[in-house]
Amino acid sequence: MKIVFATNNKNKLAEIRSILGNRFEIVSLKDIGCDADIPETGSTLEENAMQKAHYIYDNYGLSVFADDTGLEVDALGGAPGVYSARYAGGEGHDSEANMTRLLSELGENNNRKAQFRTVIALLLKNDSVTDDNQPTPDEKLFEGIAKGEIIHERRGGEGFGYDPIFMPEGYDRTFAELGLDVKNKISHRAKAVERLAEYLKEL
Repeated sequence: MKIVFATNNKNKLAEIRSILGNRFEIVSLKDIGCDADIPETGSTLEENAMQKAHYIYDNYGLSVFADDTGLEVDALGGAPGVYSARYAGGEGHDSEANMTRLLSELGENNNRKAQFRTVIALLLKNDSVTDDNQPTPDEKLFEGIAKGEIIHERRGGEGFGYDPIFMPEGYDRTFAELGLDVKNKISHRAKAVERLAEYLKEL
């Protein structure tokens, strides 16, 4: 079975392919000739992931899954959440500026609890159609959560995004200090991918 992963991130692709094995052919956006700037205008991670998946399904007619991830901080009412990548404003993903704003807003607040949350939306082709003869894919959502806390200063040089200031539960080092090998086993994305893999392997 061929499934599109709506990304061109090589690290994400390699991780998914190693988990799912040879039973599925996982292809990237580049592999299907998609270089569009896929919209992410949802107000939740679920909406964004589903929006990205539907863009590929509706335009290319292929089974697809897409993910979206956010950092949710208790003391900030769940922010930055769906706006994590552009929390500091602007169009780009400026990790340093995002971390600076987050640490500034938290200040000396003693409640540092936070969690990373990944949502994966899966659309699988099937034979059913709507009344106007449009294909209707099977839709599934999978979630992965990594609980932890926001520390007061950056630590570590690996990873990306908020990794230098996020310390997962049960560890005394940040994601950026633990390194990708450890992070990829305990992370929010790894947990969501694991649930996706369990579902696909039962098909």
